[in-house]
Amino acid sequence: MMVGETDLKILLRYMKPELNEGVFVFCTFDNKDHPTHLDPIAWFHEKEGITVIVSKDQADKFGLSYSFVSAWITLTIHSSLEAVGLTAAVSSALAQVGISCNMVAAYHHDHVFVPLERTNQALKVLQSLTSTPAS
Repeated sequence: MMVGETDLKILLRYMKPELNEGVFVFCTFDNKDHPTHLDPIAWFHEKEGITVIVSKDQADKFGLSYSFVSAWITLTIHSSLEAVGLTAAVSSALAQVGISCNMVAAYHHDHVFVPLERTNQALKVLQSLTSTPAS
């Protein structure tokens, strides 16, 4: 099993932000009444209900309500789930220019969902983090 990177300087230097194709939205459902016909890229059970992240096309096709229309950016370096500071560094850099983000950590990579209309600016901010030399 491959172990992910934990060194923040290396993570930032080599994270290579990659824009995924499509437009994505966040939907929520009652814990007892979630649609099984969806193909979400992520879902999370909370006390209040189930949150799913799906393509906007899917949500529109099934008439689902949603919020936060977003672009999905993957930080392509294999980050460890035990790494410290990557989420903070990314969200802080985006916050400094007024871009909200929703971070999702998966086993191999971290994923950033940003407002669709701010995609290009978010990519530039994330790419600027990679240009800082590792020491």
